[in-house]
Amino acid sequence: MKIIAGLGNPGKKYDRTKHNTGFMALDDYLKSKNLSLDKDKFEGHWTKQKINGEDVILLEPQTFMNESGRSVAQIANFFKVKPEDILIIQDDMDMPIGKIRIRANGKSGGHNGIKSIIRDLGTDKFNRLKIGIRHPEKTSVVSWVLTPFNAEQQKLMDDAFDTSVKIIDDFIEGHDSQYLMNKYN
Repeated sequence: MKIIAGLGNPGKKYDRTKHNTGFMALDDYLKSKNLSLDKDKFEGHWTKQKINGEDVILLEPQTFMNESGRSVAQIANFFKVKPEDILIIQDDMDMPIGKIRIRANGKSGGHNGIKSIIRDLGTDKFNRLKIGIRHPEKTSVVSWVLTPFNAEQQKLMDDAFDTSVKIIDDFIEGHDSQYLMNKYN
């Protein structure tokens, strides 16, 4: 069994903002498979599906970003999913807009959602699909991450989301992080 979790903040106020890149990527994946998040439990919206012969949980935590780990850990513990079978989709300010990087484990890089997941899973040995949102040039970090992409930026993000669909499918098919890094980084 695999868990694919997109990170973001719940509520219309945060819809389509840069910090909700994980939600947007997962929503794109759901749309490509004609699926929806049909369950509300474990402090998240989620669904459990059979995809390419694998049981897969697709999750959007409904805690705020800084507490994403609560939802991820609850569902992982309930379904007994090992951390190496978890893929977290997150935004990353240290990369250009739309750039993708796969990581197999490691520190949070200052991302509060990842810090929370490391804390609540008790390990950093889970996979990450990082999508660049760039560091702000003239505004505060908080203002930057809580605003939508402009049209030019959204085009780059749409390309990243298309690639994310392929990455998620490869992960579900059992390809390890080294394979994904070699193919997509």
